[in-house]
Parts: sequence; C-alpha cells; structure tokens
Amino acid sequence: MAASSSVDLARAWVMAPAAADQWLVILPVALSLGFGAALMMMRHAIRLHAIVAIIGLSILVAVDLLLLGRVLAGGPVTMMMGRWLPPFGIAFTVDVAGALFALTAAVVALAGAIYATKDINVSGRRYGFYPFLMVLMAGVSGAFLTGDIFNLYVWFEVLLISSFGLLILGSEREQIDGALKYSVLNLVGTTLFLIAVGYLYAIFGTLNMADIARKAAEHRGTAPLMTLGALFVLAFGMKAAAFPVNFWLPASYHTPRIVVSALFAGLLTKVGVYALLRTMVMLFPVEAEALALVVGIAAAATMVLGAMGALAQADIRRMLGFVVIAGIGNMLAGVAIGGNPGLSAAIFYALHSIVLMTTLYLLAGEAARIGGSFSLAGLSGLYAKAPGFAALSLTLFFAASGLPPLSGFWPKALLVKAAIDTGAWWLAGSILLSGFLITIAFGRVFLLAYWRPAPEAVPVTMETIALAPPVETPRFSALAPILLLSALVVWFGLFPDQLIGWTRTAAEGLSNPAAYFQSVFPEGGAQ
Repeated sequence: MAASSSVDLARAWVMAPAAADQWLVILPVALSLGFGAALMMMRHAIRLHAIVAIIGLSILVAVDLLLLGRVLAGGPVTMMMGRWLPPFGIAFTVDVAGALFALTAAVVALAGAIYATKDINVSGRRYGFYPFLMVLMAGVSGAFLTGDIFNLYVWFEVLLISSFGLLILGSEREQIDGALKYSVLNLVGTTLFLIAVGYLYAIFGTLNMADIARKAAEHRGTAPLMTLGALFVLAFGMKAAAFPVNFWLPASYHTPRIVVSALFAGLLTKVGVYALLRTMVMLFPVEAEALALVVGIAAAATMVLGAMGALAQADIRRMLGFVVIAGIGNMLAGVAIGGNPGLSAAIFYALHSIVLMTTLYLLAGEAARIGGSFSLAGLSGLYAKAPGFAALSLTLFFAASGLPPLSGFWPKALLVKAAIDTGAWWLAGSILLSGFLITIAFGRVFLLAYWRPAPEAVPVTMETIALAPPVETPRFSALAPILLLSALVVWFGLFPDQLIGWTRTAAEGLSNPAAYFQSVFPEGGAQ
C-alpha cells in the first residue's frame, strides 16, 4: 500500500475535471447513440420513432452549432476518454473543419428524418430505419470529431454497419444486389484502411493524430511514409468513390429508398474526403505534396468521367450517383492543389455537396412521386403539374451545375483560380469541362421530365405500382425539408463571405495544426 500511495497519477491521468466545453466534443456521439438505443427499446411503439428521432436530431444540430461557435471563438478543444493523458488515451479533438462537417451532416440528417415520415412505411420503421439513422449519425459524428486514427477506423465501421441495414430496408431483390456490391467493395476499402493503421502503429507506436503528426518529421528519413500515405490515399479514395475505385457507388446508390440514397449521397463519400484531408494534409503533408500529381490526375478523371456518366443515364437516381462522383473529383482537385486556397475550396465544395446532393435526391423522390417514374422515358409534364416545384428544381439544377449566384459557383470558381495560380491549367480545364457536362445533363432532365408535355395516359408498370399512384403536387412533409436545404444552397450562394471565411480558417487549421497540437498537448505532452 505504501508503494502504491506514492504513484504520481498526474503523469498518466488528467487530474482536473473536464470543462463544460469539453463535453460538447463527445455530446454529438453520445446523443446519437443514446437516441438510437432509446428507439431500439421502443420497438413496440414505432409510431413514436419519427418524433423521437426528429427531436434527437434537432438537439444534435443545436449541440453541433454550439460546438462550432466554441472552436471558432477559442480554437480546437480536446477531451480524453477515461482521463488518460495523450497519447495513451483515446482523444476526441475538434477543430473548425471537424465542427463544420459535423454540423452540416446533422442538418441534412434532420431533413432526411422529416422526409422519411412519409417515405418510410410501417414495415421500414419496424425494421429499424430510425435507429439505423441515429447509429449512422453516431458513426459520422465520431469520424468528424475523433483525434485518434484507430478510433476513426472504428467510426467508419459503425457507419458502415448502419448503412448496410439502411441499404436493404425492404429486402427487395434490387436492394440485396446493390447491398452486396456496396458491402464487398467497402469492406475492401476498410481492410486497406486497417492495414494502413497497423502499419502506422508499427512505425510510430501511437495512434493519436497529433502525436503522429509531431513525430512524422523525425521518421521521414527512416520509415516508408510514402507507402503509408499511398495506402491512405487508396483506402479513402475508395471510400470517397474516386476514380478508378468508384464503380461501387453507381451500382448501389439507386437501389434503396430515396431518403436513404439522399443520406448516403450527402454523407458517406464526404466522410472519406474528410478522412483524406485529415490524414494526408495534417499528418503527412510532405507525402501529400509528393502524391499531388497522382491525386490531381485521379481528380480530373473522377470529375470528367462522372459527368460523362451522368449524361449517359436514363434513370434520375443513377444520374445523381454520377453527379456525386463528379463532385468528389472537385474536392480531390482541392486536395491536389493544396495550400490554403485549394484546401478551403475543397472544404467549401464538400459542405455544399453534402447539402445539395441530399436535396437533389429528395427532389428526385418527389419528382417521381408526381410523375410516376424515375425514368426519363416515363417522366414528363412536371412543369404543368407543379410549376412552383419545377422552379425550385431548376434553381437546384443551376446550383449543381456551378452557375452563379448559387452555392456551386463559389467553390468551383475558387478551385479554378487556385489551379491556374499553381500552373495546373489542365486541372482547371477539367473542372470547367465537368461543370459544362453536368449543366447539359441537368438541362436534359429539365427538358424531358419538366418541360416535355405529359402523355394523356401513363402506362402501368411495376415501377409505377411501387411508387403508388402519381399525385399532382409535392407532399408538405417532403417539401419542408427540401425547402430547408434549398434555403441553405441559396444562402451559401448569395452570402458566401461567412462560409468562405470559415473554410479558410478550417484549411489553415489542417495545414498549420499548431493550435490542434496545443489542444491535445497543452503543456508539451509526451514525445
């Protein structure tokens, strides 16, 4: 007893109680898991699931908003699990980049939960749509807020498990087929990520991101960090659906319920982009610079081939899947360009894409509901049936095409300028070519589905039966979340200065993470 009483616990534990703002770091994950567990316990009261989930996600938005305000005002904040000092314990560390991604994800999840009140039937609720949604948000929030590389892998697993459940909700043949392709190829990416994490631990002996970043310089001459960086680029490139490992996305995103497709398009690929930004820019900046040409070529191929794929589709859901891929190419272009201009533009584009792609999928669901089909061959006359809805659709199509003055214009303009400033004319040309092709693709959708007169009689098919009889106007439960997200798209476009300022701060925090390190190791910490 005498020996144990002399142990200096301050060398291993955080002795001071956690400050109130530190609890904000883990509240998004705790709230999501807590509400998910509560919904599971309410499995015999599924009529209440939507209300409880919407309340939980509303609280999540409020917490993420407070967290963003905290990091903007006071810099990054860290909380250590189990009171262990870094680098021994698991760190949750949030900076402006993580807070921006977490808040945007929470907003689109709330919109999706509201839309699902009519899109998900009793059977879908019974099989756990809302619990799966809350667990998905736990994984997404954890990935954006963690400061531990293995913990990032864990949160990837959490969101993947919940996404599998959401993907097969309904157990239709097409859903099972899409889920098989999605799961196999994502498991390959997850395996590569785990191999990279094991390799990283063997080199550094730590999994704390701040500790790895500080030690990278002294290992650069002796450890194969380029190999490690290439593994991370490949793993997260597959997660983000970048060329040439993007074939899983268009094979699966059109198969589930439209609200599930919307959430996947808005959130899942962006987690891969965020992880690539966090690991390559903050942890391995030298390797990121060396791999910039490879990432740039992949970005150009991703955006151009994605846009060409969108042009070739006759199904709106498949077309939107390729638009998601083209957007990933734009984000990777920012990573390849690097520096504050390129990184801030990539972050801006990612936030814009989270909101816009979710909105476009929800919009496609209502278009199919009004017109009776997702196919451009069977969809027509939407302007005559719902002119206000058509005007809203055209606004969002302009935003997706990158036309001013909406949200898609600013990040593309910033990317083109950054590419030209660095001499990457070919990358700037790829961005402009992709935007031009996407504009044609959406123009084609508007001409065929909205402007073309509807036939007098719509043939009855299995697809129209599954969609239920066409209606003349959008449902309010669907229109409300679409209008909410559309307002953000317009706000991002008309008043971009605030968001540009935040994304520049976020990019500076990634490329110059001194404040991040200070948050994790406030007194120098272990080396």
